[in-house]
Amino acid sequence: MRIRAGWSTTAVLVGGLLVTGCGDGSGGGGAPAAGRSVTGRYPVTVTDCRGARTTFSRPPERIVTSNASALDLLLRLGAGDRVAGTGFPPGPGTLPGALGERGRRVPVLSRSVIPKEKLLASGADLYIDSFAAMRMSGMGDAPTEEEFRAAGIKHIYLKSTACAATREGPVTDLSAVEADITALGAITGTRAKARRLVDGMEDRVRAVRTAIADVPHEKRPSYFFFDYDAGTRQPTALCNRQVGHAVITLAGARNIFADCDTTYEQVGWEDVLSRDPDWIQLGVRDRGGRAATEKGFDEARRWLETNPATKGLKAVRKGHFLRIRSERTTLAGVENAETVERIARTLYPSEVG
Repeated sequence: MRIRAGWSTTAVLVGGLLVTGCGDGSGGGGAPAAGRSVTGRYPVTVTDCRGARTTFSRPPERIVTSNASALDLLLRLGAGDRVAGTGFPPGPGTLPGALGERGRRVPVLSRSVIPKEKLLASGADLYIDSFAAMRMSGMGDAPTEEEFRAAGIKHIYLKSTACAATREGPVTDLSAVEADITALGAITGTRAKARRLVDGMEDRVRAVRTAIADVPHEKRPSYFFFDYDAGTRQPTALCNRQVGHAVITLAGARNIFADCDTTYEQVGWEDVLSRDPDWIQLGVRDRGGRAATEKGFDEARRWLETNPATKGLKAVRKGHFLRIRSERTTLAGVENAETVERIARTLYPSEVG
């Protein structure tokens, strides 16, 4: 369901995330940020997957993002000039073209998790969090909600990433990503842009699903996301709570670790061998340029072809490899839909144009 220009009050449920707003769609419902064009209606309330409700009476002026996923969405919405800092910055070349240029101008508050004291003293009025409410080991001490409020920082979690590991079932579509885009569009006053991004994603995925609709599930090829950069001694399984599982499924493939009920899990090579995938995606992160990244793909393929434990795999013997950067599959964002299309074109060249 989309947000449409409504009457005096609107309330829309998008992918389980409630977005409400008041006004007539002219932007008169709240004061716009100085010097910026805002097309939103305020106040706006978003409800995340934890059930927490956050209300915005005006667009945020200084946004801090926890990592590249949230930053990417804001840049695509045209709200990048409001980002005052980020943690886990995108690597060189991760964001395409002009987005990458704008992304490089965003101050880096930390190369990893932003330290608690630095985040609270950042002057932000909004912190967009891609991490789980229950922090993982080694992620440091996170501010409490009381500390965020005392610092004047509104705190929201991205539905597509922060709540992924605790969702009740496998993720099989991109609705959570689209809900995040819609919510951030409402918050930043870029609803029209958000709608265009979501429409574009849905159009791509719909075209693929229509093209392969007649292929029964049991006839769809099995697929292994080989996270080469995570290490080769023990493979990392991409599991059914990770957005990459939805990408693989929507593209008409069967994730060989679809029975793994989390986001990622360490497995053994014997697990990969016993499931003997038809196709393998070489999961290599951007290395700062096309040549360097292609070299990474070459290394990943060579490792599979020369390792005694993997060289006999069906996909390896047939040369069934996909060279698609990890970020396009596992970082929740607009590129997920493009990756669905790209995988489907490889697996179904006669069906998907």
